[in-house]
Amino acid sequence: MASNITEVKLDRGYPDLHDHIETLKKAGLLVVIDRLINKDTEMHPLVRWQYRGGVREEDRKAFLFTNITDSKGRKYDIPVLVAGLGGNRAIYSLGIQCDIDKIREKWMKAMTHPIPPRVVENAPCHEIIYQGADLHNGHGLDDIPVPISTPGWDNAPYTSSSHFITKDPDTGVQNMGNYRAQIKAPDRMGMNTSIELRSGGYVHWLKWKALGKPMPCAVVLGCPVSVSYTSVQKVAETVDELDVTGGLLGMPLNVVKAKTVDLLVPAESEIVIEGFVSTEFLEPEAPFGESHGHVNLAEYNGYMDVTAITRRKNAILTSWVSQLTPSESTSIRGPAAEAAHMLHLQNNLGIKGIHKVVAHEELTGLQKLIVVLFEKNVPQTEIWRALYGVASFRRAEAKWIVAVDKDIDAYNGDAIFWALCYRCKPHRDMQMLLHKDEGHGPRSKVDSEDSAVLINAVLKESFPPVAMPKKEFMENARKIWDELGFQPLRPVMPWYGYDQGEWNEHLEKQAQLAVKSEYWETGKWCAQRRRSDVAMNTEMRMLKDDPDYK
Repeated sequence: MASNITEVKLDRGYPDLHDHIETLKKAGLLVVIDRLINKDTEMHPLVRWQYRGGVREEDRKAFLFTNITDSKGRKYDIPVLVAGLGGNRAIYSLGIQCDIDKIREKWMKAMTHPIPPRVVENAPCHEIIYQGADLHNGHGLDDIPVPISTPGWDNAPYTSSSHFITKDPDTGVQNMGNYRAQIKAPDRMGMNTSIELRSGGYVHWLKWKALGKPMPCAVVLGCPVSVSYTSVQKVAETVDELDVTGGLLGMPLNVVKAKTVDLLVPAESEIVIEGFVSTEFLEPEAPFGESHGHVNLAEYNGYMDVTAITRRKNAILTSWVSQLTPSESTSIRGPAAEAAHMLHLQNNLGIKGIHKVVAHEELTGLQKLIVVLFEKNVPQTEIWRALYGVASFRRAEAKWIVAVDKDIDAYNGDAIFWALCYRCKPHRDMQMLLHKDEGHGPRSKVDSEDSAVLINAVLKESFPPVAMPKKEFMENARKIWDELGFQPLRPVMPWYGYDQGEWNEHLEKQAQLAVKSEYWETGKWCAQRRRSDVAMNTEMRMLKDDPDYK
């Protein structure tokens, strides 16, 4: 039966989801859609256009849908927030409450300094409680407006921002992971714990199966955004992700005991689904559009029998845009994934001179292409140690691992290709590792193993300058551009030229004469050095007998 209690307000020094939405409104990053929207055919396709329609990353918005129906005309009273946690970097920055350039450092601190949660007695997530017969009288999973993510392919609505909380039966340590969940009945939902990623939920399921008992589980739909950000990160199996959330917040997260399972859930959750996952039987699950950009075909996976659904009176459902990247889910996962690689390389392996690690997102989903950026003059042995370190960090990641100098914009695929073409010689600078896990992606029917390629595309000798005007000339030209009222510029590196070790005072003098329109002096100098004993295209840096050039 359903029981209603008075509104619960807790002391907290951090924002909940409602606070975050207000912050998005004030920042002009929220679009509220009041017109009637079909959750099964229109909602996700509408938001999808801002990822595949040429909309600039900084112009993407969060969408709040308030007038929701399905293909049978059913109306829902729970709003749905899409792209509200990672629609772009600005949205993510507001959610994690720090400047964009400090996000990586904040994650590294949270992972190394977790803070356990604070247990409370009453919580907003228990303002409304449905269990028993209520789950079959319109207040079960059918009462939650879960959208279809990839209409035309998915075989049901799937929760995409569903944080599964389970407990290790041996140690009592909880795990929180974000897995998709198929809506199958008012009191039953499927689950996919992505066993190729060795997720904590799957490890717990194996332990409960060995005990011959169903696995207690709680699924959080909507919560303080820092909880969501933590749910997608891989941390040690002995660490509770809710502790890492405390590290992100800089204070304990409020948690409360669930009503029908022995688990702690975030007190400010919007909706919590409680139940038990069978360890005896599996059911068909999928097709579903996955984050590797292809449809995951039908397979056997776990399912949960629902024992209770609890929620806030004014609950808001979050739904993440995933599937083909870039997407909201990769924007949410990226910063902490990069921070984890940095911690591994710097703290575990003790490698010096790493500038940062970038997980490539566009179409590759952060897992297949990892780029390590280095400071100048790092020993080649350290560069190779880092490449091997990335390859061995996680079983299902890092198929292409590339080392580049820090002047390369690793978020730009063209810049990576630039480094590969001019700073790498394949016969010398590439290694292949065999017997890698196939990882997250379409499963091959031909070969169940994969491999990894390590590429050292760092400069190994001095190079001539980058062939762009020097910075001061480009900056002056930009002022003229703006004065003429042309469209706003978005500089892409390299947008100005810079030296890479081959420039000298004599060449600089000639370049300065040129910009002063005094290049006739250089012409005289050239005429004085006519020679008949050199071949065409011989570079003067190869000649040792001209003191002026040196």
